[in-house]
Amino acid sequence: MQKNLSRGFTLIELFIVMTIIFILASLAYPFYTTTQERARATQDMSNLRQIGLAAQMYFNDNDGVIFSSDPTVTWMSLLKPKYIPAWKIFQSPFDRRAAAEDNTAPISYGLNGNNKPLGGTNGTSIAGLAGEKVTNPSAFILFAPAQAPGPTVSFSGTPAAAVTVYKDVSPAATGGTHSVRKRINALFLDSHSESMPWNPSAGPRFINDSIDPTDPDAKYRWDP
Repeated sequence: MQKNLSRGFTLIELFIVMTIIFILASLAYPFYTTTQERARATQDMSNLRQIGLAAQMYFNDNDGVIFSSDPTVTWMSLLKPKYIPAWKIFQSPFDRRAAAEDNTAPISYGLNGNNKPLGGTNGTSIAGLAGEKVTNPSAFILFAPAQAPGPTVSFSGTPAAAVTVYKDVSPAATGGTHSVRKRINALFLDSHSESMPWNPSAGPRFINDSIDPTDPDAKYRWDP
């Protein structure tokens, strides 16, 4: 009679297999998270570009003036729904809040707060038609993620109030949105977008500022 030689795994064999699976998973996890972060950064850049295209259409319809500085009219309300169809475009993929299409919608991007008002109702002029002209549109930051203060990536903006960003605020976020919190995306007045380094010098400081000697365009980035 032929003996049945089949048998189950021993505890040692199961332990070895589980150890191998754990090692392989630990090796794959950084690659997975990096890929996931790259996808979010790409979507973040896409959102900024869509906002930039909508902003350019608004500027064309308003003699090149950058939004209203009237506190009762937010820049988001000037873009949606005429130029942007849905609130979700204003939400960064790094913003973990629940999406919504009402007045609770997450707003993750902010307008450059150094945009200078003209007469209390208009913004800085691109073409100099209504007052001050932006010196260098390709260097002037128009929109960027508006992070909430704190050590983690978080946002707090909503359609209820205009969301703005500044090069240096306190308290501030302690890093960028991606690349181990060393980079952040920004949209410029000429509609191009870039991934830029977060500059932590002299405390948390937003992107490249006017004291950065490595950036020849630093003085144009925040002040028109």
